[in-house]
Amino acid sequence: MRTKLLDLRTGGAESITDITGMCREFVSEDGGDGLLNVFVPHATAGVAIMELGAGSDRDLLALLGDLVPKDDRWRHRHGSPGHGRDHVLPALVPPYATVPVVGGRMELGTWQSIALVDTNIDNPTRHVRLSFLTGAG
Repeated sequence: MRTKLLDLRTGGAESITDITGMCREFVSEDGGDGLLNVFVPHATAGVAIMELGAGSDRDLLALLGDLVPKDDRWRHRHGSPGHGRDHVLPALVPPYATVPVVGGRMELGTWQSIALVDTNIDNPTRHVRLSFLTGAG
């Protein structure tokens, strides 16, 4: 297994960051077949495979805002107001995704991208662990 840690700055606002290019570059180094695992070692961020652009990213943030509002209902109360909702995000947007790789290319659908979803405005620095598990051969 080959692995790489990405260091990203997501800023002080809720964000969806396209990491598809970084993932594409990582898997192309071997040129083989296997699985790419994308993992976010944070309790308040997730990984989504979805269409980005055309408003979809803003729609996801709006949906999360509707489903898990940033208000005072949360028992987890440290950080900025409503921060407890960030700690339930990984139950809805998991902190991992796995993508098949064939011939050094991710087998994503035409409009699919890999995105880091971060609603935690208190932590603008994020890490993403890429791991490439090569097929037996």
